Amino acid sequence: MDHDLSNRPADKRAGFARWLVSKDCTGCWKAARDADSESKEEWLATKRAAEQDAAAAWATQFDMPPLEGPGKTLNWGERSRHQLMTAAHTALVVEGTWDDADWAELEEKARSITRAGWWIDQRDAEGTDLMELLDAATVQDRGSENPFR
Repeated sequence: MDHDLSNRPADKRAGFARWLVSKDCTGCWKAARDADSESKEEWLATKRAAEQDAAAAWATQFDMPPLEGPGKTLNWGERSRHQLMTAAHTALVVEGTWDDADWAELEEKARSITRAGWWIDQRDAEGTDLMELLDAATVQDRGSENPFR
């Protein structure tokens, strides 16, 4: 692309010309940005699918109940639950002092929370805070066939 440098002071033209050489033209920049955006979306979709598969396998393995809520929140809720439970297990059992009985109690309380939105709301919580968060959950966060109601 051609640039008219006549409106620049003479002592600024050479530096600006050097800078222009190092940059893509507007059309090239937009094409690269759009391609980069598509590759990010593809990468994110692949990552989310892998996380979803891991969350579903984990839920089956540990007998976690299906979550409830609007359809668009269910997968996100499942991924959030899996990530928080995994972080809690690492912090409390693997790196902490909890035994199997302590963890079993937490798992039972976690099974009682079936509202996907609750798990999404806790997605940034520390694993060490999970028991306190589970204790603070409301009746609306628990499933309809819940013994902890």
